[in-house]
Amino acid sequence: MDERFCDVGGGIRLCYDTFGDPSDPALLLVMGLGTQMVAWHEDFCGRLVDEGFNVIRFDNRDIGRSTHLTDAPTPTLAQLVMRRPPAAYRLEDMAGDTAGLLDALGIGAAHVVGASMGGMIAQTLAATRPDRVLSLASIMSTTGGRRVGQPAFRVLPIFLKQAPREREAFIDHTETLFKTIGSSGIQRDDAELREVAGLMFDRGLDPSGTARQLAAIIASGNRTPALRRITAPTVVIHGTADRLVRPSGGRATARAIGGAKLVKVDGMGHDLPRAAWDQIVGAIVENAQRAGFSRRRAAA
Repeated sequence: MDERFCDVGGGIRLCYDTFGDPSDPALLLVMGLGTQMVAWHEDFCGRLVDEGFNVIRFDNRDIGRSTHLTDAPTPTLAQLVMRRPPAAYRLEDMAGDTAGLLDALGIGAAHVVGASMGGMIAQTLAATRPDRVLSLASIMSTTGGRRVGQPAFRVLPIFLKQAPREREAFIDHTETLFKTIGSSGIQRDDAELREVAGLMFDRGLDPSGTARQLAAIIASGNRTPALRRITAPTVVIHGTADRLVRPSGGRATARAIGGAKLVKVDGMGHDLPRAAWDQIVGAIVENAQRAGFSRRRAAA
């Protein structure tokens, strides 16, 4: 992993890496709540490179090796549950970070793919800075509406439980979490999950940063009116077995964005299992083609 850093404005420095040929069309991967860029598996990135993209992944602010806003207030669990947390920033600020990253890399516009909170950031970027988004893929995400995409009650105790500070215990905790929110009707690779969890631990954990990110989601509210302004070709990808952001969130997102296509992945939960990559990558490529992307031809 060739980690690099760039300043994107507002005192934020992002850690990122890239895959593929810089002369190919850019595809920006935006990850979700409390999750580092390494959750976009290198093999997944490689699949997108094979399709003809220059792939960029990065740590959002307050996670991984990007800037952590340690001077900002950290919401308490009670404030988060009551949906009244102090918010140091909002999703629009995080979307601004992504635009700043594109600026730093000299990229005018990119195909943008976001997962979970990353989908919310990608949606916000497409709604507020349409000139930066060639196509949009929103995966296992939602609109911010209170009546859609809400988690199943039984997943909340494990999701809200503070992760252990010891490496092996953290890996065990992550495996338990994804047994609760991850895919149930499609094969998961627990060994691969544990490997990624270990890598995130080694790169640095910050529970307060995750809390600030969650506060940003809550403070940003219902984005449905903004989503109606999106003009980029859009695909909404959602697993039928998602218990963290239930499928109603994906359906609401697709309804809000004009011309959006909804792709349902049978058995997929709130994760990106290798067994679903063919369908996910295919949907991303097909949607990018609506924006003029030309798929790379296989070598003879």
